[in-house]
Amino acid sequence: MSQDPRWPGQHQWPVSHAEQTDLLPAVGADPATQRIAPVGEPKQRNLRKPALIAGAVVGALAVLYGIDLLVSSGSVPRGVTVAGVDVGGMSTDEAEAALRRQIEPRLTQPVPLRAGAVEQQLDPAAAGLTLDWAATIEQAGDQPLNPITRITSFFSTREVGVVTATDDAKLDAAVEKLAADTAKDPVEGAITFKGVEPVAVDPIPGQALDVPAARAAIVDGWARGEELELPVSSTPVKTTAEGVKAALEQVAKPAVSGPVVVKGQGKDATIEPKVIAAALKFSPAEGGGLTPKLDTKKITEAVKPQLAETEKEGKDAEVVFEGGKPSVTESVDGLGVKYDTAWAKLLDVLKKTEGREIKVEYTKTPAKVTTEQAKGLGITEVIGEFTTQGFAADSGVNIRLAASEVNGAIVKPGETFSLNGHTGPRTEAEGYIGAGVIKDGAPGRAVGGGISQFATTLYNASYFAGLKDAGHQEHSYYISRYPAAREATVFQNPDGSSVIDLRFTNDSDTGVAIQTVWTPSSITVKIWGTKRYIVESVTGPRTNETPPFEKQGPKENCKPSNGAGGFTVTDTRIIKDLSGNEIRRDTRTVRYNPQPKIICPPPD
Repeated sequence: MSQDPRWPGQHQWPVSHAEQTDLLPAVGADPATQRIAPVGEPKQRNLRKPALIAGAVVGALAVLYGIDLLVSSGSVPRGVTVAGVDVGGMSTDEAEAALRRQIEPRLTQPVPLRAGAVEQQLDPAAAGLTLDWAATIEQAGDQPLNPITRITSFFSTREVGVVTATDDAKLDAAVEKLAADTAKDPVEGAITFKGVEPVAVDPIPGQALDVPAARAAIVDGWARGEELELPVSSTPVKTTAEGVKAALEQVAKPAVSGPVVVKGQGKDATIEPKVIAAALKFSPAEGGGLTPKLDTKKITEAVKPQLAETEKEGKDAEVVFEGGKPSVTESVDGLGVKYDTAWAKLLDVLKKTEGREIKVEYTKTPAKVTTEQAKGLGITEVIGEFTTQGFAADSGVNIRLAASEVNGAIVKPGETFSLNGHTGPRTEAEGYIGAGVIKDGAPGRAVGGGISQFATTLYNASYFAGLKDAGHQEHSYYISRYPAAREATVFQNPDGSSVIDLRFTNDSDTGVAIQTVWTPSSITVKIWGTKRYIVESVTGPRTNETPPFEKQGPKENCKPSNGAGGFTVTDTRIIKDLSGNEIRRDTRTVRYNPQPKIICPPPD
């Protein structure tokens, strides 16, 4: 190392040969154009090497693409799955074989389904579902030519599903059945009682199967071997769980927290919690809540016996016949609880846990026929009377019972009397018994038999009293103990409802009363009032006579009969005033059918 003469005190490092070469101008070069690079300046980079590497990579990828395209020609694209089965890269034959191995066994198995909260199963064969294998493979498509798509297929999958062949009629029927089986009606919120304990019932929305969408979901996914979720629509409810809870706490629980005292006149009654629980009902209300309502009939049934002694039953004035003359019994006004309005404020009382009492009001019930009215009706003399005779002992029991119910009946001016309406049901519960009747032209038995004789007697009494006929019906065939064209029958259903009735109207200005006189062999009816007419009856000749026809009787208990002929006859009622002057004529023509001749079969 030598000292540099340019910088005294500084040392000059020896320069290598290479460095010297770099510092000298190139041989043969123009010194003016040569540049000596400063110490430390980088050399120019070589760009040819990266380009060569990139070209090599592209070339390699092109070769690989070509090889991949060649070896996969005619195969199912990579990454393809069918109903969850990976068939990518397989030939079409291999893909079909793989699908058949894994899918075919489950094609005959029930398909599990879920529609909302309901689980069901579907039989593919019954629903007309079959798998089209060739079309399923075909829809996977051809090998893609796009190199990017081919590269990404190494790292992804694509589900193409199956192609299903359907029998539309079977499938539609199966889906409709599913719709019916999976439908659920909405359940509104409610409050029920277990004994006297109120229990909240939360609302549950209903559901209905979305049929078109469900059909598509079944066709698309039935072969996957998985539970299919079928779409449903929800049916809303009015109530909410919060609304039900509010009704429970604010109404139901206080309502049965204790008895309610009912204050009557001189006596109290009690509505026990069990009665309240049976009578208290709830219905959906707007806003999600529940509206309470009382079955007042049940409340009344529980209270009425307890307050019965505080009420007084009314009684109409009646005409009684003693010593052959009519007299009037005293009427009595009734006094009763106004049950129709008694419970108007009970619901408010039930919402409280203290001060649980309610006061009922009473009302007077005037007699329908007061003593004064009965005495002023002008019931002073017999204006019509009739008697029939001859009846069996069992019929006599029924006739006597009906006659006792009618005896003393008052028909005020303008009113219409109904025999069925006055006696009510004539059943065993009322004391009537089985007796002889005519059914389908043949003798038979029925509870209340024989009443037609009483009806005929009553009809004739009203006939000769000159009262207005308001409706009656003759027997279908003639009975010899009754006057032709001047008789009546009545009939009720087993439940006591009226079918054929006897009715007449009091068209006079005064009232009338009915008196009945029964003996073991006869029944007499007298109509009392104020006499205003003289009444005559004229019966015409029989016409259109027809002989009886034969009819086979029953095998058991058959009673033969000779029957009777049928005919047509006319009756004319002639009404005159008390001076004998004719006022009008009422004519009625009746056709009687022949009574069959009953032929009994010979004994076996």
